[in-house]
Amino acid sequence: MQLLRIEIEKAASILKLLGDKTRLTMVKILDNHDCCVCEFVEIFKTSQPAISQHVRKLKDAGIVRETRRGQWIIYSLNKESEYYPFIQNLVEHLPSQDFKLQELEQQGLRISCE
Repeated sequence: MQLLRIEIEKAASILKLLGDKTRLTMVKILDNHDCCVCEFVEIFKTSQPAISQHVRKLKDAGIVRETRRGQWIIYSLNKESEYYPFIQNLVEHLPSQDFKLQELEQQGLRISCE
């Protein structure tokens, strides 16, 4: 495996972005599951504009990408990013957040926008 080296400035920027608990949790969830904003609104019990701001910051940094499905936008971790190995190395040390999605499914709210 080739060791990825990234600039200290970029690493600091990514770490600062992921220093926010909500964004870090989003990235952990997106490592295994694609989600839409409406799901994050339910998971984090916060407003759609607040969630959209978090997602935009992750997208602007190239950490997250969006795919349009009809009128809905689905977010996923950008595994093509040159920084993905760095991010993956961080999130693999975090506990699974799958239970948050399982709770949504039990409430009938998983991909509630489709």
